[in-house]
Amino acid sequence: MTESEVIRIMRKHLEGLFPKVCPNCHRRFATLRDYLLITEQLGSAMPYDADMGNWNPVEPVGTLTFANCLCGTTLTLSSEGMPILRLWSLLNWARTETKKRRMTPQELLNHLRSEINKQVLAAPNLETKGRRRGNEDIPKSGK
Repeated sequence: MTESEVIRIMRKHLEGLFPKVCPNCHRRFATLRDYLLITEQLGSAMPYDADMGNWNPVEPVGTLTFANCLCGTTLTLSSEGMPILRLWSLLNWARTETKKRRMTPQELLNHLRSEINKQVLAAPNLETKGRRRGNEDIPKSGK
């Protein structure tokens, strides 16, 4: 598996988590792109299973990333729902790569997150064209 394939798999999973709605202000994020443009990323991604050295977890804790909505509520994106065999293949790729690159799982995941963010934000998206950073064009009702 190559880094490009890993990014493609992870991006597809993340894009499948949308639409997403803030439970506090009901701001609706139609796409991963909306989410990245409107929220503020918080800290490092947390690859819990990899950090514990559990590369083939039967009951995965998962991986989480955190971001603040404009209202201040912390939102998460996670690996939850990813098929277990796919998760294992990604974790085992990460185990090999962390050794090769002399990186921690967290450092590797942050690198992958950065690459996914660059791809998503560089791609044109007609659905979000003309939207502003605020809530003016995004209904609060989540509809």
